[in-house]
Amino acid sequence: MKKYVLISLLCSLFLLTISCKKEDKKTSSENKKTSSESKIKYAKEFDIINENGRKKLIMTAAFQNSNAIFEYEIKKKTPNAIVNYKNEVIEVPIQEIVVTSTTHIPMVELLNEETAIVGFPFAKYVSSEKTRFLIDQGRIKEIGKENSLNTEILLDLQPELVVGYSVSSTDKSLTTIKKAGISVIYNADWLEKTPLGRAEWIKFFGVLFDKEKQADSIFKGIESNYLEAKKIALKSTRKPTILSGAIMSRDIWNLPAGGSFVAQFLKDANLNYLWKNVKGKGSLSLSFESVFEKGKDADFWIAPGYFSSKKQLLESNKIYAEFDAFKNDKIYTPTLKKGKTGGVIYYELAPTRPDLVLKDLIKITQPELLPNYELTFFEKMK
Repeated sequence: MKKYVLISLLCSLFLLTISCKKEDKKTSSENKKTSSESKIKYAKEFDIINENGRKKLIMTAAFQNSNAIFEYEIKKKTPNAIVNYKNEVIEVPIQEIVVTSTTHIPMVELLNEETAIVGFPFAKYVSSEKTRFLIDQGRIKEIGKENSLNTEILLDLQPELVVGYSVSSTDKSLTTIKKAGISVIYNADWLEKTPLGRAEWIKFFGVLFDKEKQADSIFKGIESNYLEAKKIALKSTRKPTILSGAIMSRDIWNLPAGGSFVAQFLKDANLNYLWKNVKGKGSLSLSFESVFEKGKDADFWIAPGYFSSKKQLLESNKIYAEFDAFKNDKIYTPTLKKGKTGGVIYYELAPTRPDLVLKDLIKITQPELLPNYELTFFEKMK
């Protein structure tokens, strides 16, 4: 999905995804957070608050570098009432929804609401067996590509809500859909800077499906597992050194910045990421020479861009063979495990299950700490 649109960035940032997002009305920045009433612990791009007996879903970003804030009042549907999404009101539970990113499918499934999905763009890359079955049965309609939605099909489906995303500005196709009377909301989980912040977006879907308690419970389980894995990692006094990313074009090596969510994963796994002190929350673009000088002796090479084999690496650049991690077969990638139609499972599931990503990293680098755990996303590159 969108991950394929931004393949270079995502590969260098552990090949992890983006999501979906939408807007409806501006409010002043004073309403951005009400900490005393907030139900959100880690996520920064949305909030759920109760204000004078009224529940609000607040979106603090519509796309990257956006300062716009959008508020939605959440109201429960009443029997025999006509569903109406005027202004910033969302009536729940949503029973027919369109989502536009594979990263949201696991969250919807954990809430047992996959049958509420009526449309999805570029459905080929959906890996989940449950949602894949619904697509194959024709119960989820193909609605075009992520940045070119088929408005005719959407108008025919008449979903109650479209959950969209926008990389740099409001999406024209989503704007057209909204003008046609279909409600749209932006989801910015991909802008979160921490693994648990991304996973906490299950609470966003919990609000939409009127399953907040269930969403809270699911997230608490993921959070508990993540923090327990973090404690396990700290039992080791060793801190293996880590190289990541690869050359994307013109001898420029893309790899995670020190303040990125990927660097946070590596820190929580008690690893020594060699670029941990380099400022930035996204991707670094460095010369091959500088990366080689600093990373040639790294113990492990995690997520080498879009490459899936050592042969591909050598065909791209023979100097890759000079890295210790290459010589010692210590290269691991999440691109090899795929669904039956070719979608990379990591792209889809990892944002929802950062606890499993963290355990993978611990198992790869210090396997004695998790003797009975089997890798979920990563595989050794051959």
